[in-house]
Amino acid sequence: MCRGIRSGVRRAVAAARRRLAAGGRDGGANPVELAVVLPAILLLLFASIQVAVWFVARSTALNAAQSAVNAQRVHQAPADAGLRRATRFLTVSGDWLVGWKSPGPTCQTSATEVTCTVRGRSLSVVPLVTFPVEQTAHGTVERWTTP
Repeated sequence: MCRGIRSGVRRAVAAARRRLAAGGRDGGANPVELAVVLPAILLLLFASIQVAVWFVARSTALNAAQSAVNAQRVHQAPADAGLRRATRFLTVSGDWLVGWKSPGPTCQTSATEVTCTVRGRSLSVVPLVTFPVEQTAHGTVERWTTP
């Protein structure tokens, strides 16, 4: 029985040596697989970065609109208080939201309500592609009322 085990082990070792000496059939398959998969990985990476940048731009626009509403809703606020506050906020906040100056922030004020809108585009990781951003905030005007 010991001879049978030894001869089986010898045959397995000899077969392994032959396979190693022959070089195998899948030589060079890893670089080809990497070349096929790498563009998909890079696409997912850049897409996730673009989504994150778009969310930061939306947050910037919403914060500017809320800041404008907070300035405009104060009792007897000047007519352009909200626009000045939004412009100051967007100037200081950096370039996450681009192109906001051409349409400019807008505020509509009635006797009881204020609505401010900020429009622009997010930064683009992909050249020649734009991602529009528009955020609106709403609030009530502070005023004296009778009971």
